[in-house]
This record gives sequence, C-alpha cells and structure tokens, in this order.
Amino acid sequence: MTVPSAVPAAPPFPWRRARRDLLDWFRENRRDLPWRRERDPYRVWISEVMLQQTRVETVIPYFRAFLRRFPSLESLASADEGEVLKVWEGLGYYARARRLPAAARAILAAGGFPQDAEALRRLPGFGPYTAGAVASLAFGRREPVLDGNVKRLWCRLFAVEEPLVGKTVALLWGFSRKAVAEGPPGEVNEALMELGALVCTPRRPSCPACPLAFACRARLLGDPEAYPRRASRKPLPEVRAAVAILWSGSRFAVTRRPSGGLLGGLWELPGGKVEAGESPEEAVVRELWEELGARAEVVGALPEVRHAYSHFRVVLHPFECRPAKGSSFSRTTAPCRWIAPEERADLPFPAATRKILDARFGAGVPKAAEEAGPWGQGLREGGGS
Repeated sequence: MTVPSAVPAAPPFPWRRARRDLLDWFRENRRDLPWRRERDPYRVWISEVMLQQTRVETVIPYFRAFLRRFPSLESLASADEGEVLKVWEGLGYYARARRLPAAARAILAAGGFPQDAEALRRLPGFGPYTAGAVASLAFGRREPVLDGNVKRLWCRLFAVEEPLVGKTVALLWGFSRKAVAEGPPGEVNEALMELGALVCTPRRPSCPACPLAFACRARLLGDPEAYPRRASRKPLPEVRAAVAILWSGSRFAVTRRPSGGLLGGLWELPGGKVEAGESPEEAVVRELWEELGARAEVVGALPEVRHAYSHFRVVLHPFECRPAKGSSFSRTTAPCRWIAPEERADLPFPAATRKILDARFGAGVPKAAEEAGPWGQGLREGGGS
C-alpha cells in the first residue's frame, strides 16, 4: 500500500462509539463456542487457561474432554497431576495444567470462586489475564483482559510504535481498562478477543469488515500488518539429544520428568543431550548408563524427530536398545516404569516423544525386541531396584 505523505494528528479516541459498534458487531458475528453456553466460573476458568497461547479450534475438543473427565471443582481438586496431564496431553504449556488441581483445592477451601480480580490473582496459576477474564466474564466485574489478539488490536488502533515489552504492555493494559469503563465488561472483553481472532488477524486483516476501522491509525497509515512492532529476535538455539526405546522382554522403559520446569510431570524415553564430539549412538549408551545404570547396546535407529519450544529447538535421535549381555539394572535418577507398547495410551508424553512412539508402534501392537531375560524386573516407579 502507498503510505500517505502526511498523516493528521490523532484525535481523541472515540471510546463510546467504538464500544457500541464493537458490541453490535459481536452480537451478530460471535462464534458458538462450548464455553460460552454456560457462564459458571469453573467453565470460564478452564476455557481461558486452555486458550492462552492456543488456537480456539485446538482447544474445543480438549475442553470437552476435560469437562467430561473433571466436570466440577471437586473432581479436579481430587485429581492427581498425572490424571490432569493425560487429559491435557498435546495441548502444550503443561505448567498450566499442573497448577489446576492446586487452584481447585484453594477455591474450595475459600468457599468458592472469589469474584474480584485481586483475590483471584492470589490463586495458583491466576495471572492478570486469567483473573480479569474470570472476574469479567463470570461475575461482570469491570476488569480488563489482554491476550495476544487484544494486544494486536490495540497496537493497530493506536499505531503503537514500540515493541511489546515493558512500558508498552502497561500502555496496552490501560487501553483495555478504558474499554470496560462502560457497557457489559464481560461482553466487551469477549468482543475484543473475537475481533482480534476473526478480523484483525496477524496476516491479511479484514479491515473493510472491522467495526473499528473508522478509528484505526494503522489503517490510516496504510500498513496494518506492520503492527505490532517486533523486537529483534535471535535465532533459536538447537539442541541434539539421543533417546532410547530400551527393551526388557516385551516392555520398554519410560522415565518421568520432575514436576517443576519444562514438561514437568510428563513421561519420556530415557536419554539426554548429545555432547560435543559425541555421536548420537555414543550419547544414548552413555545416557542409559548415567540415568538407569544400564550397560546397553544399540540394535537399531529410528527416524529423527524435530520439535520447537518457545526458546529452543530440539532434534531427537531415537534408537532401539537392549541391555548388554550380563548387564543388570542398578539405579535410576528419575521415576521409571516398564510398559508394554499398548500401555503408552495410559501415560502423558511430550509431543516429541509421542511422535517417536507413534512412528514406531502405529496403531497396532509391535513385536518386542529380542528377549532380554529378567533384566529390569522389580523396578518401582519411585526409582531403584
């Protein structure tokens, strides 16, 4: 598009007209989503936690499955971490799921959901966005929200030139607070998020269909897609790791990650980082010794798997392995289980591990590696032999 040679100074933003036109648009165009059919705080909370950094189309089947398994605060409060992670498997950002049972217990201990955002923020896993969403959508409180869609909307409406860090984010929260100063706050917040999702999209925004186009500075400047401004990003570092399907008879070993940190509480194949000067085959043999006390040998290689996280990329080199002749299980540095291939459906795995297992086993039950004798028998989930 051609950028105008001179752009007039921005007039005061017409909040009342914008709010009215936005709500008129929303009432005609809102999607029929399962969490919008009942406005109880439990459903609002679960949906908003799931929707963080995740597309609506992805969330819908997870939301339905979660409500079938945990239909109430009481059922969630009594669940253990593994149960919740299994239902959450594949949705990503697993720290969100790990905090849910603790938050449910805290809500029950308080006698029910607090209705104001300040009290909600004191619950496990409730940040400003989740607290604002529950307070406004479930209780009608005048609390703002600021998700990725709303950030993009404000940056375009006001042609915000600064990258989305620090003071800029505080400025955007101020816009969100002004938006709910009048009118039904829950509906205003939903309409803002819906407009960002359906019309003011990251690529090719549908400006002619936007009820706020009349007040959009980025549109006037001729390049809405230039906003939000992006801070320069360094290339993601890449990590190489080697993992093993380590057989003992018809079962193979899986280990559980610590509850805190990346992918906490999920199960994975034993293995670890490929060090400098090491081949993946050498790395997996070393890792099996360090992690499980197993002298192992590689019996076959599987296709590598690539996966991206928020701050790095990983290349996984999977191998099928078996204990070396005469080797015996001596230790484990993490909770460990031996499972049959069909039992993998009972445990929550990271997406990358799931790719390896599904590629290896498909929908059927595979033939196990060569019988390895009694090695590994008696292993407890808590580790040790």
